[in-house]
Amino acid sequence: MIYDTHTLVHICTRDEWLAARPIGQYRPSSFDEIGFVHLSAPAQAHLPANRLFAGRRDLVLLRIDPARVGSPVVWEPGVPTDPESMLFPHLYGPLPVDAVTDVVEFLPEPDGTFAPLAVAPE
Repeated sequence: MIYDTHTLVHICTRDEWLAARPIGQYRPSSFDEIGFVHLSAPAQAHLPANRLFAGRRDLVLLRIDPARVGSPVVWEPGVPTDPESMLFPHLYGPLPVDAVTDVVEFLPEPDGTFAPLAVAPE
C-alpha cells in the first residue's frame, strides 16, 4: 500500500498532549516497554483508533512533520488483522513537541467508531 509520508499522525488524549508540551517531548506510556511511538499515515489512523479508543471523546490527532522528528521512522507491520501489505510508521525515539505542526480534536462517529480521514488534518 502507498501512503502519503509527508505527514504522519499520532492519536493521544488531550491531557497527554498538554502534559508533553512543557517537557518538550511526548513519550506514550508504552514507550519504555516497546521503544517506539506508534504513528499512522492519515489514511490509516482510523484502524488503531477503532482498536484502542472506540467511543472515546477526549482524543486529539497530532499532525507530525517527519523531517522534524530527529529519530528514525521505520515502517513495520501492524497487527495480524490488518491487511497483509499494510505497514505502520514507528518512531524510534520520543516525539519532539516541535515536530507537531497541528493538533486537532479527534472525535468518533455517533456509533463510537472512527471513520477514515478524508485528508490529512490541516
